[in-house]
Amino acid sequence: MLNSFLLLAEAVLYFGVMVTLFRFRQRIGLGVFVCALGAMHFLETYLASVFYVALPFGMVSPGSAVLFSGKLVMLLLLYIKEDAATVRQPIYGLLLGNALMIGLVLVLRLHEIAPLPNGRLPDIGFIDQMGWLMVWGTTLLFVDAILIILLYEKLGRYLRKALFSRILISVACVLTFDQAGFFTALHFVAGAPIAVFFGGWFAKMAAALAYSAMLVAYIRWFEARQVPAPRGLSDIFDTLTYRERYEALVEHVGRDGLTGLLHRGRFDSDGEAAVAASLRTAKPLSLLIIDVDHFKSINDRFGHAEGDKVLKSVAALLGEIVGPDDQVFRIGGEEFAILCSRSHSVARLLGETIRHAVKTSPSTSRLDDITVSAGISTVSETTRCLADVFALADQRLYIAKSIGRDRVVGEPGGDETDNNRAWTKVC
Repeated sequence: MLNSFLLLAEAVLYFGVMVTLFRFRQRIGLGVFVCALGAMHFLETYLASVFYVALPFGMVSPGSAVLFSGKLVMLLLLYIKEDAATVRQPIYGLLLGNALMIGLVLVLRLHEIAPLPNGRLPDIGFIDQMGWLMVWGTTLLFVDAILIILLYEKLGRYLRKALFSRILISVACVLTFDQAGFFTALHFVAGAPIAVFFGGWFAKMAAALAYSAMLVAYIRWFEARQVPAPRGLSDIFDTLTYRERYEALVEHVGRDGLTGLLHRGRFDSDGEAAVAASLRTAKPLSLLIIDVDHFKSINDRFGHAEGDKVLKSVAALLGEIVGPDDQVFRIGGEEFAILCSRSHSVARLLGETIRHAVKTSPSTSRLDDITVSAGISTVSETTRCLADVFALADQRLYIAKSIGRDRVVGEPGGDETDNNRAWTKVC
């Protein structure tokens, strides 16, 4: 129990000091953080080769479970908040520094060594063992860094909003790989028993859980949320990270500045592709055009700043209500569009859900009764391009406006008498 508590205390101390250095990188320079990371590398390898403590599930070295796991998490933090050009620096520095150490030890062997007054001689064999372990460990770290970046990016497609799960899975998988690789060397070089492998693995999984929780807390509470730009494509790290940075930039550029929704240009391009895919696969595709009723009077009475708040509130509601595969666009001043892979009747229910949500939401009802009207059309034999689908939905939106607003109008023949009268008038 005492050993478990001490290991946790060591992890908290390590993480606290390292993220403090990282947090103040703008004032004291990032080099302080990187040097501290490198200085701990020797202690980490030394402890992993000779220093173990007993836990209920096996033998554990603080060097491997605490320091190495912490270093990998620090490299992930460096990648998340900086860029590939920065994260590769400590990796290359450690690898080349350890290679230099081995080279110097080979030269030192050529010296005629003078004994100390007490007759002691340096243990060159220990330096050899430590040196090769450090080179092997740093080589593994190089591979680990590539793997953790690949996993972190790959998981971003599915867990972009679940940062803790994304980090935990990445760290746990890479630590499992590293445990297998480092134990293999440790077994042949230092004669480590198999209990060390299982004990170390359990300890690293616990470390992954603890470090992931601390890292998420640090990022959310202390680090500004921003996506850094890539700084070149000079090596494999840049190649791995450039894709996610580029996709994030493209996604940002294709969005409306006020609401964050996709803009009209994206509607034209994505809409054409969606209609073509619907015709090719025979899967339903419906378009909802939604307009905020009497929006001009909102601007006239309360000012454009309040009008902007209404648009942002409506946009937020749309984003919450639609499905994960639906696309929401702002296509005009107070006009929005939704492309959804649903039949006409289901799309109409979606429109009614949106209409009701806007009327009852506190964020849109604080000024007056804010309502929306909607027109719906669906890809069919008579609407085989985006222009046709849009024109029909826009015509139905006009009908909704003309019969009193706060309406959802789709295909004629529904259960609303006013809709049928309006269709008779238009046709």
